[in-house]
Amino acid sequence: MSILRPFKAIRPKEEFAAKVAALPYDVMNSREAAEMTKDNPYSFLHVDKAEIDLPEGTDLYSDEVYAKAAQNLAALSENGICLQEETPCLYLYRQVMNGRPQTGIVGCASIDDYMNNAIKKHENTRADKEADRIRHVDICDANTGPIFLCYARNAAVDAVIDRYLAQKPLYDFTPDDGVRNTVWRIADDRDIGIIIEAFAKIPALYIADGHHRCASAVKVGIKRREQNPDFTGEEEFNFFLSVCFRADELEIMDYNRLLADTNGLTKDELLAKLAVHFDMEPSQTAYKPSERHTFGFYIDKQWYALTLKDGLCNESDPVESLDVSVLQNLVIAPVFGIDDPRTSKRIDFVGGIRGLNELEKRCETDMVCAFSMYPTSLDELMRIADAGKIMPPKSTWFEPKLLSGLFVHKLSE
Repeated sequence: MSILRPFKAIRPKEEFAAKVAALPYDVMNSREAAEMTKDNPYSFLHVDKAEIDLPEGTDLYSDEVYAKAAQNLAALSENGICLQEETPCLYLYRQVMNGRPQTGIVGCASIDDYMNNAIKKHENTRADKEADRIRHVDICDANTGPIFLCYARNAAVDAVIDRYLAQKPLYDFTPDDGVRNTVWRIADDRDIGIIIEAFAKIPALYIADGHHRCASAVKVGIKRREQNPDFTGEEEFNFFLSVCFRADELEIMDYNRLLADTNGLTKDELLAKLAVHFDMEPSQTAYKPSERHTFGFYIDKQWYALTLKDGLCNESDPVESLDVSVLQNLVIAPVFGIDDPRTSKRIDFVGGIRGLNELEKRCETDMVCAFSMYPTSLDELMRIADAGKIMPPKSTWFEPKLLSGLFVHKLSE
């Protein structure tokens, strides 16, 4: 079973929603965040990246940054920009990008489900990234960024969603990126009960995006339990802010690779090594793979189409058969000499939202060659999570990103 429960959200008043809502903290650096918020004192980046309100050069992980985040979060309510619901609610959060909609249920998931693996993971997390968000959640006393979860389609949930989509929304706005964001509040006890009961029959939820935020929220919950040994399990710190989407509505984009050098190989030597494992043809245009086990390769202003030769990967292994694994195991490690792409400075990763032009541009500046990828599928992600295995780094790129600031979950009342 999967636990999803309503909560008393802190959220923007309707007239401020578009100004408060912001992209997640980890998709831009401090300089970019400062530029994005210079004319917008209401942006939630003042909470999620509070260093922008402190002197330039402030240590991102200093006590002052976390204290400022908590101060800025409180100010949103104190200054009348945000309000808190009087009763627990769920919400529908719908995003439409390039004509494709995805609609999620906003509520709180259980830290016990995470620890018991009823919420399934597919990525490792880094201790330094966890430590940052643990302090942020703990000092703000709130989950400020939602975890992006997905679930197998459920008819009862679909029926509730369909009814609310026909009603007037709470928020409806389209930022400069062109993604329409629409929110409906579900306050009716009967509808909340239908959703809770339906989720109780869903065997598992899957983390699509937000592994570090999720792990951090859980660890704060565990810390609060240790501080409150008489906890009942119903306290807000036992739950974390989530948006649960139907898996079949989601799209994973390609996550492409850039290499800073050829590991001492000439272009001809490199192409010869690639030809051992791939059928290769020059392409007159930027090559975007159209099926599994096909790749694009760009070097010296020339694209090549690569197709993996038969029998070179174990299709029965959900991790080894991933295209990102194929490229890492047959090319990135043995040919380019990069065994750990997590730590190597010689490799970079570019989400497909930037297009193949970005790969060409980078190869004219700070990089030498690039690989375009076919996207990992939701089925592959769920298969790996079900097997209790871990994907290689930078396997998935989800778009659109969930905006922060539309819903905040307080950990204490």
